Amino acid sequence: MAAPNVLLVMGVSGSGKSTVGALLASELGWKFYDADDYHPEENRMKMGKGIPLNDQDRIPWLCNLHDILRRDVASGQRVVLACSALKKGYRHILIRGKECAPLKCDESEKEEKPAEVKLLVVHLTGSFEVISGRLLKRKGHFMPPELLQSQFNTLEPPSAPENFVQISVDQSPSEIIAIIMEMKMK
Repeated sequence: MAAPNVLLVMGVSGSGKSTVGALLASELGWKFYDADDYHPEENRMKMGKGIPLNDQDRIPWLCNLHDILRRDVASGQRVVLACSALKKGYRHILIRGKECAPLKCDESEKEEKPAEVKLLVVHLTGSFEVISGRLLKRKGHFMPPELLQSQFNTLEPPSAPENFVQISVDQSPSEIIAIIMEMKMK
């Protein structure tokens, strides 16, 4: 695979996606997006009530994120995206957009030759106990700790032929960044 133009930092809620993603983008000089900032209000309200999101909730959100990635890649910008991307199908939508989605996304935008999103998936992994402990300490986030089990149940870890690396959250953010930087440079 050609060098990635998008690094996806993925994992369940509380795995450190936003922290690692922001630090990584700063280190690389790439643009950073936190997918949580793009959830529609309905999704935030649903999660806030302790109701897990389903595919119908997530797919339009993922299509929107794909459109953002494609726009930046087309302009030559490289991107770090922090996004749960729990299922393989969700990661495919981030790469290919609405053509992979079982539901239609916004089709108003037509592009003759879409920019290719070349993704490297950085999967932050940790035990339920470790991540649950982190969530219990987190304040002011719309994702309640009670939904963590539903995320672990939904999680489809990356596997071949996906371009990915798995890194344990038992390390500090700076150690995780160093591992990613070393791997990215190979």
